[in-house]
Amino acid sequence: MIAGKDTPLDPTRLEVMRFLEKDMDNIVGTYLKDIDDNWQPSDLLPVSSSAGFTEDIRELQKECKELPYDYMVVLIGDIITEEALPSYESWLMDVEGMDKNNREGWSRWIRLWTAEENRHGDLLNKYVYLSGRVNMRQMEISTQYLLADGVDNGAARDPYRNFVYTSFQEMATNISHRRTATLAKNYGNGQLSKICGVIAADEMRHAKAYKSFISSIFEIDPSEMMLAFEDMMRKKIVMPAQFLRQQGEKIGTAFSHFSDAAQRLGVYTSSDYTDILESLVKEWNIENITGLNDAGEKARDYLMALPARFRRITDRTGIKAPLEYEFNWITR
Repeated sequence: MIAGKDTPLDPTRLEVMRFLEKDMDNIVGTYLKDIDDNWQPSDLLPVSSSAGFTEDIRELQKECKELPYDYMVVLIGDIITEEALPSYESWLMDVEGMDKNNREGWSRWIRLWTAEENRHGDLLNKYVYLSGRVNMRQMEISTQYLLADGVDNGAARDPYRNFVYTSFQEMATNISHRRTATLAKNYGNGQLSKICGVIAADEMRHAKAYKSFISSIFEIDPSEMMLAFEDMMRKKIVMPAQFLRQQGEKIGTAFSHFSDAAQRLGVYTSSDYTDILESLVKEWNIENITGLNDAGEKARDYLMALPARFRRITDRTGIKAPLEYEFNWITR
């Protein structure tokens, strides 16, 4: 049974979640880093107390001057997405099976995952503040709007569907940050390249975690997990910044232009969406899952055919040219 927003969750899902969280110590130890040993934003930024701080800022701003407009659009859109983290934590804490009062269960994972993710927005925010290329107030307004407008990923409170979503999204953010790192290096900005690279590495670890949760569920509850996967892919995975807007705009107005810039740069494209889907189908061994009921078998057939279908659509979709749209985040 696929639970909707007002549909009670199948009790089996809660049993599966309770079973999996017994291994939380191992999950945390495998996929998250010790806080005392982890990198922090200040490790990757000029040291304000050093004698060379002013010169470091001049060099940082010099390197940022050469970053193209589309690149700045994508970088700031990524920052706003990362800064909206409180929305993502509150949504995950509301998923069925996430007992907020159980500090050793799934809520422990969410808090620790949030703590790692929180560093990403902090680091990038401070970097672009120092860059001199960004209208910080306008960026902050867009961030506040994104937090205020909330998020709707289509997964309701179902843990199976939410884990599909997070698996997909962590892979997408890894691709985006990894490519902004490569582009920054190509533009001669080694410091920004390193910053985006360490963030991308975090996203990959997190993706491995969420994908492992799904793999475990497939072993225990294959038919329902297959149906949840199918349901999310029929809806299509929406980006967490889908409601992105600028001051004075309607909800979601800026998102399509941000997405177009990412497509033009090759930071995140429609082909990447298909590649992620295809990799998940292989990762979870969808073709060889056993123990499926009739509905699960039909869901499997749909999922197996989907990547090729998406590729045909992608082949017919061209890259959009820049539109007459002004992002008020950028000072040129």
